[in-house]
Amino acid sequence: MMFNLDEILKATGAELIKNSSGKDNYIISTDTRTIKQGELYLPLKGASFDGEKFLQNAVEAGACGCFITGDDCPENAQLVLRVSDTLEAYLKLANYARRAHNPKVVAITGSSGKTTTKELVYSVVSKKFKSHKTFSNHNNEIGFCQTVLSMLDDCEVLIIEMGMRGAGEIELLSRYAQPDYAIITNAGSAHIGRLGSLDNIAKAKAEIALHLKEDGTFISQNNERIKNFVKFGGEKIFYSLEDTKILERRPSYAKFIYQDREYELNVDGDYNVENSLAAINLGYKLGMTYEEIKCGLAAYRPIEKRWEVIDVNGYKIINDSYNANPESMKASVSTFVQLYENPVVILGNMGELGDYENELHYGVGEYLSKISPKNVRYLTVGHLAKQISLPLEKEGFFVKNFENNTEVSKFVLANINAGNTIFLKASRSMKFEEIIEQIKGEVKI
Repeated sequence: MMFNLDEILKATGAELIKNSSGKDNYIISTDTRTIKQGELYLPLKGASFDGEKFLQNAVEAGACGCFITGDDCPENAQLVLRVSDTLEAYLKLANYARRAHNPKVVAITGSSGKTTTKELVYSVVSKKFKSHKTFSNHNNEIGFCQTVLSMLDDCEVLIIEMGMRGAGEIELLSRYAQPDYAIITNAGSAHIGRLGSLDNIAKAKAEIALHLKEDGTFISQNNERIKNFVKFGGEKIFYSLEDTKILERRPSYAKFIYQDREYELNVDGDYNVENSLAAINLGYKLGMTYEEIKCGLAAYRPIEKRWEVIDVNGYKIINDSYNANPESMKASVSTFVQLYENPVVILGNMGELGDYENELHYGVGEYLSKISPKNVRYLTVGHLAKQISLPLEKEGFFVKNFENNTEVSKFVLANINAGNTIFLKASRSMKFEEIIEQIKGEVKI
């Protein structure tokens, strides 16, 4: 979105220090590496970076001016604006754009499944409306601003994914997003190391409804903790997998009935069926027809590293290593081992579990030892993932633990026959894409 100077001043409350640009409208840029001629540089700050150190670089790269928080500014900048906090200014500009364009805003959060649900929602609503969504998992304050400011003028539905690492973060995003619809996919143990309890996690997720419009709708998994903490007096819709009848399960496909209507997904997993219920309910609230919603769900395809099926040197590999927490690991592995013959499961460490990390990893192993067929072979990578292997070993499953990705790749190539299907699940920090590269032979091992 482009802003004129009056809009920038009105939105941010900035102090005008200098103006000789003569321009009518400005595009905001936060990155000197990609800034274009005539754009206005807004320097962001973080724990390990300070954009104000690059004011001169921005002007030399073509910026017409910049925001500052102190007194120093490039002499050749044509427009200089002073604010007390550049991230707050960015958020205020995004909120101004949100109110100026006034699309229907859909906010989505959850301990797991929020990115998938965002993609499902987009796949549905884009069948009827001009829609825009959060790119990938850019779900923090900066990603929120980038999403809002990159929507087209005719955007009708804006879909915002909201992530969080601590209390208060979703409330901040909700305050500036002012959603018409808020969705919580679930409230599990992700981030328990930071928040300390499942109640605190649910309370933090429920912040998404604090700035939900009074005539809006709250849509959520039927979760008692969420119900206890959500503060919203308007319409609430709760959904559950128990509300569905699964008609068919097979690799990369599911057919089910929900509220007496039949739907199809070109992805497997009961948890994906449950995520799709949020999109279905939202579609009806937006006035979509059954055929539009059904078509939108059938058109959904997983994004990279989310149940991504690829063929590698004779192996079929399902890469679901985009992220992991105990709930998502249990759900995805249980789906895999039930649908695929001769399954090989490679699991890695899960992050951000704090003092509970050993207990929660062990709990995943206990769960999998009870629901897995005995022909499943489990390979674990990392010291935490070794806790997963312990209860599986006790129950007689084939299990091996490895210190790193190279070791497990060597084992696969030497011991797992081509034609087997391999499932990958771990937190992003484990870089499981390395396993794929090594099995492909792209990286020498």
